[in-house]
Amino acid sequence: MSSIRPLKTNYSRMKLFIIKLRRALHPKQRIIDFNKISLKTIQRFIDADKKNFGLIFFAFLIGLIAGLIGTIFRLTLDYLNTLRNILYAHNAHAGFVSYLLLVSLTVIGTLVAILLVKKVAPETSGSGVHEIEGALDGSRPLRWKRVIPIKFIGSLFSLGSGLLLGREGPTIQLGANVGKMIKDSLHLQDKVMNPLVSAGAAAGLASAFNAPLSGIIFVIEELHGHFRYTFFSVASIMVASSTADFVVRILIGVDPVIRMTVFQHPAPSAIWMFILLGIFFSFVGYLFNNFLVRSLDFVRNLNKRMLILYAIMVGIVIAIVGILNSNIIGGGYQTIRFVLDHSLTFSFLLILFVSRLVLTIMSYSTGVPGGIFAPLLALGVVFGMLFGNVMQYLFPALMITPGIFAVAGMAGIFASTVRAPLTGLVLAVEMTANFGLILPLLVTSITASVVTTAIGNKPIYTTLLKRTLENTKTPQ
Repeated sequence: MSSIRPLKTNYSRMKLFIIKLRRALHPKQRIIDFNKISLKTIQRFIDADKKNFGLIFFAFLIGLIAGLIGTIFRLTLDYLNTLRNILYAHNAHAGFVSYLLLVSLTVIGTLVAILLVKKVAPETSGSGVHEIEGALDGSRPLRWKRVIPIKFIGSLFSLGSGLLLGREGPTIQLGANVGKMIKDSLHLQDKVMNPLVSAGAAAGLASAFNAPLSGIIFVIEELHGHFRYTFFSVASIMVASSTADFVVRILIGVDPVIRMTVFQHPAPSAIWMFILLGIFFSFVGYLFNNFLVRSLDFVRNLNKRMLILYAIMVGIVIAIVGILNSNIIGGGYQTIRFVLDHSLTFSFLLILFVSRLVLTIMSYSTGVPGGIFAPLLALGVVFGMLFGNVMQYLFPALMITPGIFAVAGMAGIFASTVRAPLTGLVLAVEMTANFGLILPLLVTSITASVVTTAIGNKPIYTTLLKRTLENTKTPQ
């Protein structure tokens, strides 16, 4: 009987709305047969008639809290990264004891992060974006009382230790759980959970990258199958994202996350190069997604002792690579800066790309908290510079700066792995302030997403959610 009540309620609301609509119509138009109007059309009328200004206020509150948490997270992580770089700079050539210290710190940070995930909140593993998608569908829980502290602390250990993971996954999951926290704390109706959680996710991405528009587009594009569209739900993600970005800009600054040259639009005769670049990235995205899933399958089959040994091995490898060149490890911002500021050879860029690809997959496969946005963007920049150097050598008359392909690479690799081309484009533009490159970025993103779909590559977060639902028990 309980399942029939919602149907009766919706039917009654539709019937009352039709009566009101009839009264509003001109008498001559009352002969319209409303039985011929589809339920979907009637529902659109009802949605348009709803007013939920309270949702806007709650979204503003979520943006404030998520922006503050994101700011504290970023500042703390920046301090840890600076401290780690100082240790590598001063101890990298100081002898065995210094080497042992650096390796130990990386291994300990990795193991602590794994312990927090396994023992307290398994849903904080990885980026957490797929957990948000599942929560919006009602198939995954949002235990914000556990997730917020564990995701925050665990991510500081994993990212601060030098693993090749990004801060945006944690901030997205933190923001979404702030939305659930507001819903529970204020005892709001269940129907507002979807827009509040979505608003929190948008605020989380905006606070990670100083990219409010990207946060909005990400929810609309990547979470499109999970986010429930109404005027006020869309307005709520806009308010939360912009509010979070405002908080971050006040406390941290207004500069783009990646400071680089603002390039001029390339000549129209060079657009074909960005089509070719998109094709290359479609295969890069295919390889990345497949290797990532295979590595997760491999680790899933390990027992507890072997998992610990694997995590130790990953920590040792990353620490050794950091000793050799600290610019190669970490989330990716230092790598991007290193690539843009130096004239690197083709062979070094190729080695750097392969190294970061392998180390990113190894880092994520451990199951520690951490996202893949920043590592993907770093891979896009490195491969873009690699491609740009080749194009500059083969076609010097076109005078194309390789840095343009680096920016396009950020959009291309995001489009091919996440299958969210518009989000990748907006993210690349907002992070670099290269608004004049929208056309080549658009060409790269569309090509990469279409070709990677044609060769059978599935969106990485959809794949991760499917694995989670198949292989893990819902935490209680």
